[in-house]
Amino acid sequence: MGWLKKIAFGLLLLVITVYTLFPFYWAIVSSLKTGSELFEVSPWPKEPAWGNYTAVFTAQPFGQNILNSVIVATAVVLVSLLLGLTASFALARIQFRGRSMLLLTVLGVSMFPQIAVLSGMFELVRWLGIYNKLPSLILSNLILTLPFTIWVLTTFMRELPKDLEEAAIVDGATPWMVVTKVFLPLLGPAMATTGLLAFISAWNEFLFALTFTLSDDVRTVPVAIALFSGGSAFETPWGIIMAASVIVTVPLVVLVLIFQRKIISGLTAGAVKG
Repeated sequence: MGWLKKIAFGLLLLVITVYTLFPFYWAIVSSLKTGSELFEVSPWPKEPAWGNYTAVFTAQPFGQNILNSVIVATAVVLVSLLLGLTASFALARIQFRGRSMLLLTVLGVSMFPQIAVLSGMFELVRWLGIYNKLPSLILSNLILTLPFTIWVLTTFMRELPKDLEEAAIVDGATPWMVVTKVFLPLLGPAMATTGLLAFISAWNEFLFALTFTLSDDVRTVPVAIALFSGGSAFETPWGIIMAASVIVTVPLVVLVLIFQRKIISGLTAGAVKG
């Protein structure tokens, strides 16, 4: 019976792997097709249209769009981690009235759909004078990433030994020194996990980027891909769109591969006490 369990487990892993990787494989295959060939089912195109990848950068300033996404996502991660780290220290280590209610409020904010806060964010962006500028996207994306970052880091912060904090305070450490010198090195896996999730969220965000940007050289990649147009109003350049999708997916895959050990550590930290 043991070998049957191994075979069943292997088949299950195979099904999960195929289910996970097939969409990305099919995106690569579709990105190498043009015209009616897109509607033919084949494991690999007979004549790969590598020109789709060059057309991505000639149809519109896609290189600038990628740079915009990198700037926005990186800034969102840095601000989210900085504010999330300090806020989680206050919520996890300092006793004050209304702490639990404040934490639940933070979690509740993350449950609001984007469309519910879109009009208010639009008025704020106009009032600040940052419409059609990258800071508008950084500010709006923080609504999506900051509550999650605070909630996750607070959970990790609660698991850190109290003795470390007390010893640092006895040695004359300020709260800022406790956070940066004592706790921050121990929060590496948690910071990597939340930072990567925040980066993915900001990288893939579409609604705010569509609403708060107007010109091609300010848009991020999700909006740029959505606005690719064909030779006529009735033509959708699926090959170019899929090529662009593959290009913008590769950085996320690379990041996950680089930080996979820290991500696993961050996801499993605190699961076992002792």
